[in-house]
Amino acid sequence: MDATKKRVLLVEDDPNLGMLLQEYLNHKNFTVDLKKNGEEGWIAYRKGEYDIALLDVMMPKKDGFTLAEDIRSENTEIPIIFLTAKSLKEDKIKGLTIGADDYITKPFSMEVLELKMNAILRRTEKPEPVAVQDSYSAGKTTLDYKNQKLVFGEKVTALTTKENELLRLFFEKKNNILERELALKRVWNNDSYFTARSMDVFISKIRKYLKDDESINIVNVHGMGYKLIEN
Repeated sequence: MDATKKRVLLVEDDPNLGMLLQEYLNHKNFTVDLKKNGEEGWIAYRKGEYDIALLDVMMPKKDGFTLAEDIRSENTEIPIIFLTAKSLKEDKIKGLTIGADDYITKPFSMEVLELKMNAILRRTEKPEPVAVQDSYSAGKTTLDYKNQKLVFGEKVTALTTKENELLRLFFEKKNNILERELALKRVWNNDSYFTARSMDVFISKIRKYLKDDESINIVNVHGMGYKLIEN
């Protein structure tokens, strides 16, 4: 099996729609396991490892909401998208409350479904582990990453864990752009508006920590992020 392909658990009791979706997604760099009811879906989930689940809501033996609750009881991270003919607001609220990532009403465009799947997978993908050093330097300042300290001459500043992680990214990427989204995902594990505002506060504090070293400076790069410039 191609390791780059994402594995999809598709549980759909309409055989025609299920086969069409399976064929389409298999041609779009996914590997799809198709099951025709909630019980079969649950058995497949327990046996396999999937990157995302597409669940019909109205199914025999075990409906999609119940199947999603079962999956969520064991796995809080796998993305779930409901596929349903029901468009009632209450059903959408119930689906999202269970922990679904999206709710698509039939009939729908397969291209739109594919785009939603890729967007959700990008958002939920965990970053690859990054090799880190014990210390980093920029200008006349040293980041003692291992001991969470910033050293400039005789001045030693103790750092919080997030300050330490954020500074490591700046030092690793000195003279290159540090994208906001990368910093948010690496340090805070999400890129929501409120988290972005929190990061702005941290960057203000870091600028104060570095102000004594005139050979380095953090500048804003409009629309992209920040850059630690080493003179």
